[in-house]
Amino acid sequence: MAIGREILELESIIGYNFSDVSRLENALTHSSYSNEMRVKGIEVRSNERLEFLGDAILGAVISEYLFSNFKKHREGSLTKMRQRIVCEGTLAKIAGSISLGAFLNLGNGEEQTGCRERPKVLADAMEALIAAIYLDCLDKGSEDYKSIIITLFANEINSIAGMQNTDYKTMLQQLVEQDGSSLLEYKIVETTGPEHNKRFTVSAYINNNEVGRGTAAKRQMAEMQAAKMALGLFGVTT
Repeated sequence: MAIGREILELESIIGYNFSDVSRLENALTHSSYSNEMRVKGIEVRSNERLEFLGDAILGAVISEYLFSNFKKHREGSLTKMRQRIVCEGTLAKIAGSISLGAFLNLGNGEEQTGCRERPKVLADAMEALIAAIYLDCLDKGSEDYKSIIITLFANEINSIAGMQNTDYKTMLQQLVEQDGSSLLEYKIVETTGPEHNKRFTVSAYINNNEVGRGTAAKRQMAEMQAAKMALGLFGVTT
């Protein structure tokens, strides 16, 4: 299991020192490792229960942050922002940014199948890590877990919030609808990077003619960039 120097390294990356490092070890233990140890007669808890709690904690913290910091946004807009932040793709991306996969305790079989870079495994481990931080802070009577979560997700929050502030796709759709006979479509033309850190290049087409292109870590953001470029082509100031 991840102990000693490895634990200290991960604590340094996330900016939090555990009072009870067994919680962190639990968060890093994949079910394949737990099952493998059980066969040997050794009981080691997997991180599955922590995943359940972490999902709820993350949703609550992000919801509270969006509610408090985006006062002009309506409920529907806040919901969309939360959905884009609290999702497997974003969790896997954050996990990749802190090299969480490298610290996971895996069974030998999973180790051979690239499990450390599998988006679902990374996302689940990220949820478990959040729960472990929450429980450790709870024992201290501290709410530091909130600032740690927000710091980890800050770039994604800011990126998605910026995308929400100006909805170029809606602007372009409304412009196209004025014609009444044109068809607007978005298509992925290229994907690059590993599974946990992909980048999407998307083109916007009107009647099969490319009018804009964008590249970003999320398909929706790339579509927004493509729409913005298309609006510029039509002389719309954004």
